[in-house]
Amino acid sequence: MAAIISGYDVKQRRISTQVLLQQIYRALEQGETEFEVTSSGHHNIGGPLWTDDGRPLKFRVKNPGQRVGSFGLTGTEIIVEGSAPADAGWLNSGAILTILGDGGDTTAHCAASGKIYVAGRVGTRSGSLMKHDPGYDNPEFWILKNTGSFSFEFMGGGIAVVCGYNHDDLPSVLGERSCMGMVGGTIYVRGPVSELSDEVWMLDLDAADQAFLRENMPVFLGKINRPQLEKELTDFSEWKKIVAKTYEERNVRSRMTMREFRDQKWVGDGGIFADVLKDDYSHVAGLVNVGADRIKIPHWQDKRFGAPCQVACPSNIPTQDRINLLRQGKYAEALELVLKYSPFPASVCGEVCPNLCMDACSRRYIDKPVAMKELGRLSLDAASPAPKPASGKQVAVIGGGPGGLSAAWQLRLLGHDVTVFEADTEIGGKLRQVIPTDRLPAESLNSEIQRIKDIGIQVKTNTAVDAPLFEQIHKDHDAVVVASGAHNAVVIPFPGHELMTKGLDFLKAVNAGKRPKVGKRVIVIGAGNAGMDVCLGAYAMGAEKVLSIDIQRPAAYKHEIDSVKALGGEIRWPVFTEKVTKEGLLTKDGEMIEADEVIIAIGERPDLSFVPREWLTVRGMMDVDACSQVVKAPGVFSIGDTVQPGLLTHAIGGGQEVAFLIDDYLAGKELVPIVKPEMINQSCLSKELFKPRNRGKLCVTDAKDESLRCLSCGTCRDCTMCLEACPEGAIRRVENEDGTFEYVSDDDVCIGCSVCAGICPCGVWAMEIMV
Repeated sequence: MAAIISGYDVKQRRISTQVLLQQIYRALEQGETEFEVTSSGHHNIGGPLWTDDGRPLKFRVKNPGQRVGSFGLTGTEIIVEGSAPADAGWLNSGAILTILGDGGDTTAHCAASGKIYVAGRVGTRSGSLMKHDPGYDNPEFWILKNTGSFSFEFMGGGIAVVCGYNHDDLPSVLGERSCMGMVGGTIYVRGPVSELSDEVWMLDLDAADQAFLRENMPVFLGKINRPQLEKELTDFSEWKKIVAKTYEERNVRSRMTMREFRDQKWVGDGGIFADVLKDDYSHVAGLVNVGADRIKIPHWQDKRFGAPCQVACPSNIPTQDRINLLRQGKYAEALELVLKYSPFPASVCGEVCPNLCMDACSRRYIDKPVAMKELGRLSLDAASPAPKPASGKQVAVIGGGPGGLSAAWQLRLLGHDVTVFEADTEIGGKLRQVIPTDRLPAESLNSEIQRIKDIGIQVKTNTAVDAPLFEQIHKDHDAVVVASGAHNAVVIPFPGHELMTKGLDFLKAVNAGKRPKVGKRVIVIGAGNAGMDVCLGAYAMGAEKVLSIDIQRPAAYKHEIDSVKALGGEIRWPVFTEKVTKEGLLTKDGEMIEADEVIIAIGERPDLSFVPREWLTVRGMMDVDACSQVVKAPGVFSIGDTVQPGLLTHAIGGGQEVAFLIDDYLAGKELVPIVKPEMINQSCLSKELFKPRNRGKLCVTDAKDESLRCLSCGTCRDCTMCLEACPEGAIRRVENEDGTFEYVSDDDVCIGCSVCAGICPCGVWAMEIMV
């Protein structure tokens, strides 16, 4: 039985808002949780209210005033029978507000959480200043019809859905000048839109957008008693989404600097204060100055910035340090340095990595990037670094792929006892199971895996981890790393999908020597790197003609595509599949592409059935914080494809970083996210000092010679050029007791001429402008 709250006294005279709210508060204190409120324009009905024992509150309101549901909290539901005036749902903080009519101006203004459903239209500036706190669910704002002008001004987060029902006579279902100043959030809109801010993009819906609307539209229509509209409103051909442009995408507007303003407009000749600002010239700096009178002061900033190769490398390998050691003749130290960042310098860096470091290498602006693959292979037989003394801590790693082995390697070097649980007969993951041996020589992989085993890591193969075993592992270890990868192939359920072969299963069978049978004509759905591996595998198994199709531009790297084309393979896009039959593949254009075998290779998803469901995100991935620790399970960490898809080297880098974080965790330290160094700007480097090689004739015969080509970006190579070039002799080289060195500029001699910064090939010297 609901508590009856009336906005009138016994003589049917309207009472004040304060008196009406006091009636609600008294009823709430008496244990009431449901309220029937007959209002007469009373304000602030529905929030912020709560019960001591957490029971939900429900309000059914007639004829409310402004700010109905304002500050509404989680656990509160307000239903307005009819329309509501301005500020409905203002600063909503978790309540569910349903308006069975129209909403006034500024509906959902500043909403930060909860859901607001409107069965009609809303007024001007509705949805403005919506925001999203990442600690809570997105606020949602659903509108059946349309909005007034200036809607979603300065929106910073959340989700809005404007269904545009019966919109045919409107020039814009968002009114005029909508989305001005919008910097975040997503707006789904159906119907015509005009006068949209130029600070946003209006885009087509992707699969995730359609899934969100398909899942939540019935809930909205049920709330407003219009379920019969579901079919009409889920025709996604009429929908668009609006998102804010990034900072970089917005127009960059030049403006006068503060110095220019002061000199030209403020106190300079003709400035408005030129007649009142006087200088007594008690101290006049000379044309050439030292000390505090210099305009610019040099700073030796060794390693202040990261080299482009280091910053671009997901495994964080500082190649500039490795090459400096080679330059100094410290060959063994150079090879060992790489092993402190990755246990796979030869098999991954040297063979299968796409080498993002080379794409970023500064040397490419001169001739060709430094030969990273050849440098990686140098470390094939390098001895492992010595582990630190035993910590007595036990760490379990679920998954013996590149990410898991990287984490295990680093954790063992840090002195912890590590056990790797692997479902396969041997560790290596996709390095062993999927990548063709002509791309990754077995002897290279076996050698590096043996090096991993030799430092004392315990490996349990043929051990598939299920929920009971994981629970036991969790209890028996001080920390756990989930690095089980993604091994469930993604299959699109179009007609005939059961006739297809999963690309991952096919590659595993090829690498296992099972020689899976394929016909002469093979179609591969997917033109990413995995798709190219499938194409190569199909040719290796006897196919005569392989066609790779995709709905978009192929995502595979160029050298992968070239390898397939060299065997006669063909790649076509965009091609949309209608169905798969025994005869081949029928496209949506009506073309039948004949094939004996259709293999799908469009990605994989992780199998995380062994962990509690509440540890996962809504997309079924591990829910981790910025330190890779599972949000709801302290001491459990997750990396690689269990968190998000990536390259092998992303998994390796994730394993390295999570090992350092676990080391801090086991030491009782507060975890701090690992941040890459800021990349040095190319303008800081004196590339003109390096002699270009002939690009066509450049051939690397000895990787150690790359020490002559590396610019050592951001890291001093101790060339002494600054010391020798300084016209005042202000720079000296200082050797420290620990064997390191530094270059120092004498302020009493330096004139701030910038010669040191200009001559430094590495960009280590920087000039600070004194204002």
